[in-house]
Amino acid sequence: MIDLRSDTVTRPTPAMRQAMAAAEVGDDVYGEDPTINRLEEAAASIFGREAALFVPSGTMGNQIAVRLHTQPGQEVLCEARAHVYEWEMATAAAFSGCLIRTVAAERGILHWHHIQTALAPRLYYRAQTGLLWIENTHNMAGGTVTPLPVLEEIWQQAKSVGVPTHCDGARIFNAAAALNTTVAQLTRGFDTVMFCLSKGLAAPVGSMLVGSRALMDRARIVRKALGGGMRQAGVLAAAGLIALEQMPSRLCQDHANARLLAETLAAHPAVELDLAGVQSNIVLFHLKGNASAQDLAATLRKHGVLVSITGPHSIRLVTHLDVDRPACQHAAAAITAQLHHLV
Repeated sequence: MIDLRSDTVTRPTPAMRQAMAAAEVGDDVYGEDPTINRLEEAAASIFGREAALFVPSGTMGNQIAVRLHTQPGQEVLCEARAHVYEWEMATAAAFSGCLIRTVAAERGILHWHHIQTALAPRLYYRAQTGLLWIENTHNMAGGTVTPLPVLEEIWQQAKSVGVPTHCDGARIFNAAAALNTTVAQLTRGFDTVMFCLSKGLAAPVGSMLVGSRALMDRARIVRKALGGGMRQAGVLAAAGLIALEQMPSRLCQDHANARLLAETLAAHPAVELDLAGVQSNIVLFHLKGNASAQDLAATLRKHGVLVSITGPHSIRLVTHLDVDRPACQHAAAAITAQLHHLV
């Protein structure tokens, strides 16, 4: 099977498996797991922050950030297709007592002028904006990348109005690769940043939250409240260290493979695809004529290609470590062959 459903499907590399088997461990709830401590120190250093916290999932990292920055009854302002709104089970409401307020933006890229119109006025009888939320890259917009100048304006203006900012950087290393910059540079103005080890970086489990030491001390308490206090978690952190050390430099290969898929599919008359929006390792396309994405996905499975359904007529492909160039070429040919039946 050529699995293009997500970059979360990668299997641990031999180096990761070896590191996991040999990991030095302790009880992380007591702060005594040396491999966890090394991972947190490495993540903080890479992002130019004081501290970091290992969490089991990106959703947990994001929800910890909501709790850190907001008060019950406030709003979290994000783009209309953001992961925190679409895929995090309304936990901002259930756990932090916050409403998600969404703003639609072209290709999912929020600018300050979008945010400014949605900020709550300073009226005591209106729920106040407690947190600004940027997702970079933007999953459901097709992996689009928010450029640094756009972020710089948001950081400056958000600070001027006293609203904290969080980056859902599940794929922030992809964004940095696409912009040929560092994650530290691309995230320097955010109060907190979450990034996943288990997506493009190919670790089997885990995400990181980075920020000031004071915020991470509080985050550790919130993680425990969410059931995220782990014991000998160094076996997971060992793979995370390999991910941080070895995987960022190869992400450009995934981007090139996504471009190959996108260019092949965009040329097909049954497909609607925004080539300019293919900026990292995700390809979103729509089927013309109300053709069924479910049917196409089922047929492709029979031909050895797995894809993700994102709507009645839309499909997502995600490239990653476990699908090389020949696999993507084969997948592109298989998809094209099945699309001919839709014309």
